[in-house]
Amino acid sequence: MKPYNLSSHNNLLTMSSSFSSWLTSPSCTLLSKDSSSSTPQFILQWLTFIFLSPCPQRLLLTSLDSLFLLSLLAFAAQKLYLRFNSSSNSSSSSITKPLLQEKDSDYRITFWFKLPLLVTTLLAITYTVLGILAFTQTNFASWKQIEALFRFFQAIVNIVIVILMVHEKKFKASKHPLSLRIYWISNFVIASLFAASAIFRFISVGEESLELSLRLDDIFALVNLPLSVFFFVVAVKGSSGIHVIRISDVVVASHRSISIDRTLSPYAYSSFFSKTVWLWMNPLINKGYKTPLKLEDVPSLPINFRAEKMSELFQNNWPKSEENSNHPVGKALFRCFWKHITFTGFLAIIRLCVMYIGPMLIQSFVDFTSRKDSTPSEGIVLILILFAAKSVEVLSVHQFNFHSQKLGMLIRSSIIASVYKKGLRLSSSSRQAHGTGQIVNHMAVDAQQLSDLMLQFHPIWLMPLQVAAALALMYSYVGVSVLAALLGTAIVFLFTLYRTKSSNSFQFRIMTSRDLRMKATNELLNNMRVIKFQAWEDYFGEKIQRFREAEHGWIAKFLYYFAVNMGVLSTAPLTVTVLTFGTATILGVPLNAGSVFTITSIIKILQEPVRTFPQALIMISQATISLGRLDEFMMSKEMDENAVEREENCDADVAVEIKDGKFSWDDKDEIDALRVDELEIKKGDHAAIVGTVGSGKSSLLASVLGEMFKISGKVRVCGTTAYVAQTSWIQNATIKENILFGLPMNTEKYKEAIRVCCLEKDLEMMDDSDETEIGERGINLSGGQKQRIQLARAVYQDSDIYLLDDIFSAVDAQTGSFIFKECIMGALKDKTILLVTHQVDFLHNVDSIMVMREGRVVQSGKYDELLRAGLDFGALVAAHESSMEITETTDKAGGDDSILSPKLARIPSKEKESVGESQDQSKSEDKAAAKLIEDEERETGSVDLTVYKHYFTEAFGWWGIALMVAMSLAWILSFLAGDYWLAIATADDSSIPSFTFIFVYAIIAVVACIVVMVRAFLFTYWGLKTSQSFFIGLLRSILHAPMSFFDTTPSGRILSRVSTDILWVDISIPMLVNFVMIAYLSLFSILIVTCQNSWETVFLLIPLFWLNNWYRKYYLATSRELTRLDSITKAPVIHHFSETISGVMTIRSFRKQNEFCQENIDRVNESLRMDFHNNGANEWLGFRLDYMGVVFLCIATLFMIFLPSAVVKPEYVGLSLSYGLALSGLMSATITMTCNVENKMVSVERIKQFTNLPSEASWKIADKSPPQNWPSHGTIELNNLQVRYRPNTPLVLKGVTLTIEGGEKVGVVGRTGSGKSTLIQVLFRLIEPSAGKIIIDGINISTIGLHDLRSRFGIIPQEPVLFQGTVRSNIDPLGLYSEDEIWKSLERCQLKEVVAAKPEKLEASVVDGGDNWSVGQRQLLCLGRIMLKRSKILFMDEATASVDSQTDAVIQKIIREDFSDRTIISIAHRIQTVMDCDRVLVIDAGFAKEFDKPSRLMERNSLFGALVKESSNRSA
Repeated sequence: MKPYNLSSHNNLLTMSSSFSSWLTSPSCTLLSKDSSSSTPQFILQWLTFIFLSPCPQRLLLTSLDSLFLLSLLAFAAQKLYLRFNSSSNSSSSSITKPLLQEKDSDYRITFWFKLPLLVTTLLAITYTVLGILAFTQTNFASWKQIEALFRFFQAIVNIVIVILMVHEKKFKASKHPLSLRIYWISNFVIASLFAASAIFRFISVGEESLELSLRLDDIFALVNLPLSVFFFVVAVKGSSGIHVIRISDVVVASHRSISIDRTLSPYAYSSFFSKTVWLWMNPLINKGYKTPLKLEDVPSLPINFRAEKMSELFQNNWPKSEENSNHPVGKALFRCFWKHITFTGFLAIIRLCVMYIGPMLIQSFVDFTSRKDSTPSEGIVLILILFAAKSVEVLSVHQFNFHSQKLGMLIRSSIIASVYKKGLRLSSSSRQAHGTGQIVNHMAVDAQQLSDLMLQFHPIWLMPLQVAAALALMYSYVGVSVLAALLGTAIVFLFTLYRTKSSNSFQFRIMTSRDLRMKATNELLNNMRVIKFQAWEDYFGEKIQRFREAEHGWIAKFLYYFAVNMGVLSTAPLTVTVLTFGTATILGVPLNAGSVFTITSIIKILQEPVRTFPQALIMISQATISLGRLDEFMMSKEMDENAVEREENCDADVAVEIKDGKFSWDDKDEIDALRVDELEIKKGDHAAIVGTVGSGKSSLLASVLGEMFKISGKVRVCGTTAYVAQTSWIQNATIKENILFGLPMNTEKYKEAIRVCCLEKDLEMMDDSDETEIGERGINLSGGQKQRIQLARAVYQDSDIYLLDDIFSAVDAQTGSFIFKECIMGALKDKTILLVTHQVDFLHNVDSIMVMREGRVVQSGKYDELLRAGLDFGALVAAHESSMEITETTDKAGGDDSILSPKLARIPSKEKESVGESQDQSKSEDKAAAKLIEDEERETGSVDLTVYKHYFTEAFGWWGIALMVAMSLAWILSFLAGDYWLAIATADDSSIPSFTFIFVYAIIAVVACIVVMVRAFLFTYWGLKTSQSFFIGLLRSILHAPMSFFDTTPSGRILSRVSTDILWVDISIPMLVNFVMIAYLSLFSILIVTCQNSWETVFLLIPLFWLNNWYRKYYLATSRELTRLDSITKAPVIHHFSETISGVMTIRSFRKQNEFCQENIDRVNESLRMDFHNNGANEWLGFRLDYMGVVFLCIATLFMIFLPSAVVKPEYVGLSLSYGLALSGLMSATITMTCNVENKMVSVERIKQFTNLPSEASWKIADKSPPQNWPSHGTIELNNLQVRYRPNTPLVLKGVTLTIEGGEKVGVVGRTGSGKSTLIQVLFRLIEPSAGKIIIDGINISTIGLHDLRSRFGIIPQEPVLFQGTVRSNIDPLGLYSEDEIWKSLERCQLKEVVAAKPEKLEASVVDGGDNWSVGQRQLLCLGRIMLKRSKILFMDEATASVDSQTDAVIQKIIREDFSDRTIISIAHRIQTVMDCDRVLVIDAGFAKEFDKPSRLMERNSLFGALVKESSNRSA
């Protein structure tokens, strides 16, 4: 292509010549102002002269040195003056101390002291040598004096610094003086100017026209720059490297030092060089390479990075109340981490300074190869500059990444620890307003958003600088044609910004729909037992599927949107290049190989800030939202610690006192939910609180604990409190740990607590006794066992005041009696007790009784007084007595009062009963089986190739892969074609016309754009189809899994797969695979182009590929395990937090907040150490790969420029360099992304584990469907029924044979854990019979589908379960009944008035878990659900355990009337509820011991008679 000249370039040449004259002139006089120069140009010339000309630079540095010496002199003079003027007896004052404060302690000299001292000494020697050389070698007389004096003065300054540092050592100064640190920082700025001048002189000034002393000066300036950087780091760090060791510290730490040193991360004690190049990661990576890493192999975090330190730092920097800060979280974080942010910003600036040196050198290399008179030294200097610039760039990039990720980790640690502490302090209404899910999101999502922001924070302000620098460089090559590049870049930038903003809204929609899906999934998992009982899997599965369809739709929109964005950004460099060269051609700007490939390289670099800036804006937007959410949460109202006056160890007679108390559950609501005019309970008194369902009994206990918002009045508590909640709260730990609850073991007290809570027999029959692990939410215990364990926990704490909320509801009559006598009236006889109960028969023995109605204490007094007064209490007692009439008229039955206690099997079920086996036999069982919740299964080693095959072929098989590879090849070839066309058309001997050049280039660009867009859409479609297929398989597998799977698998383990793992498969893995494929092809194209023009480098490819592959394997072995361990250690943090929030009332009542905070911090540290070392491993690999790329590029360039131009044409040198400059970054990016793909493939592996779960029996069997009216009679026959939970475990039911006639009412009784609930589970086939048959109306239930079986039965389970939604959706989830039918069922179950009183009626809200309804009301709603269904066979498992006797009597009457022709099997703890049954079944030790009419059983010496006797004599 023929070059064209422009007249406007003359001015540029004039400026350039004057500029180079300043660079080489020793003159200290500014040249006169050119009349043609404008004022801005003159100012620019003047600034350039001041900062880049040799003489002014020396004057600047000399001025700095003078100021530094003067400051030291003034300081020393002041000290001496004060010393001489002080009195002779003031020798101990601070004035007589040396310049640097002396510490009365020992010290240790580290690398940070030795290296600066050594370097400063060497600099002093070097400056002296340079001063001597200046006298002997310089030609200019005036310059000789200036240069020599300058160098000698520098030598003197460095000698003074050496003396100062020796002084520091003498007096053990741990910090460098401020004056020295300011000097080093300023020196770094001036040294950068010296280096910039040197680089310009190397590039633009010939060797023959440059003074020798200046050439020496330039070499020294380039050598001195890294030393100045080092001193800058030392100045910012501030530490002198002298570690002061106090004797007291040594004594305290000596016993801990050995254990700490073994487990502490090497980062904590590594040298500066080790941290710079990540040598401290070598031991861990080496260990991971030899054997798969385990949790204990990963070192602990350095002390300063741990969660406890971060929490303390965050707390100390929290804005004071008088500051009235609107954004306290952001303010506190900035105060904590501003130094870290500044340091990462400094690293980003260093990278910016060197990133454009590579493209600027392309022209020099092209000119070098095209000139005939080039000297080897010029080429070597160019390569050295390239090597130095790329080395600094590689180091700064990876240090920036590591420190940004480290900063993000510290921020996340601060947020998690602080949110946890806040969660423990929240008031009840704040906790309900935020919800457990949202609070967990603050820890999991918001903390992560702020952490991720740190990598994207600096690009916001760096972007304008990067773009300005790039455009300025381009302007020097193509002049005003740069406006076309600016226009193209601006269009791409605005397009990306607009599209990114829109995609941000898509992300919000995705998060919203994902939250809904996760909420529905969480509800499904938490209530799976009820869902399986009711055969509602299809309904809930479809509900989750609907949410998933909505989520997937938004994901599709987001990904297609993203595909267009990435398509535009990928083709933007090509498009901008076409615009720029087209404009240059029209304007006649000369284009040659050097300028063309310099510009293409700059435009490629320019692509990065244009791409990252919108993403950074989104990250800042998301982080701002997260900060807002955290601000709102952290500013939420806390429980008022002063609402209750607490006095421990007080001598007052009154233990609990309330006067004129008005309380509300809502902080903002002045309407009282509870009013107590006067309440006084004396020390040692036992007070009972009674009343109907929803009367405010639990609220009264909450007001004493301070859990309710106190509107007015006074509450005083004298002594420590213990609380036993109505809904049991059990930790996922061993039984012993639950009972001890953080206290040390006192064997005598511990055994007594177990005895009085009737746990001895249960523990004896467990394989591991009290070491048995309790599952999540106490899943492997019966309701009674959970209640007794939390009671034992309270007893062991030995508190002064006990608040017991309905502790007898979940235990049978005999156990209840024992607990009341031995625990309440025995172990706790001297304690103050507030007992909420529905058990009227215990009330004779208490000191006072309070009767509640509608949030008021309507009666109070002793039993006899209240009975005479009648009213509410009289009604409660009358209801109880009517239900007990039958027992009172029977003869006293004899028999053995102590029924054999069955053992609890630690296996999947609600009621764990493995009974009748001898203790010896149970002890001989495999101890490994004792662990109910197994450690999470994790693969080790590399991800299996079948996982990759499973993922890549899921959507379209092998044809899909072939199409993706073909489209990727087309992409690379189209880009290669464009660059080769540039090389051919800009060759010196090219005769291609300008129009043809630009036209062909534009056509190539259009083809490339089309290929890129088509490929982007194909990849997106493939990824979406794959992820949806995975999700459907996972959901189907979970829904069909047997109940035993849910009992032994924590819900967090399943949730992590349907949330995080599906998220990776939805978005991250398709994107990464897309990028990896292109990255590998781009890498090959770079190597091909480079080797084509420098054939010797082919020999380098073999070691390059071998090293890359070796490093990848070496690193991946560790990284993969760290990623797996990271996943495993994150879940316990969330689980512990959820567990804490649900039991916060119990934790606060026992004042255990500090212990739980420490547990949280331990778990956070456990998780963060994986994160920290994973980040270290990533940068360890990235730095080494990038540096290999730098070495390869420099060697290839060396071969290229020293080969004859006949072999390597100058234009191909430009082409190779424009490609090669990307090699260093691309090589590590490719390997890192490959490793990321493998790490993320762990998610596919984990999903695959749960896609192939063992399934329960078929839901429907086409040819075995029972008749529509089955069961028509309701006759149940059990024939030698035997049940065991798992193979090789003892039988739970042992050969039960009996027949229940249709329409018969059968009561099932027996001790807690005897097998009552197991009988119901086997009738529903939640557990399959091991032997025997169950025949209902002539059909063997094992032969029909599970849904055909379960949907025909009705059941009210032991724990009342409500789903989030409305009253209507809870009572009729499938929408099968009319409104009238629903109201009728509500009326029959005593809830019509309650629901009708609510403004929304049937649409009244039911929150997650039904927490806004009392436990009794929840039980009644479940009853209404069954009344609506009107099944022929009804099972009631403790159906009225949580309601008072009066309500219970009404319900029993309704059931008798409404279900008169139905078969009813009722499990009950209250004997009176089964007294009017047709027959009673007594189960004991797995056998059906008695099955007869209640009256007949009462006539003889029977087990049932003993239970009735115990029940009727409770109050004795």
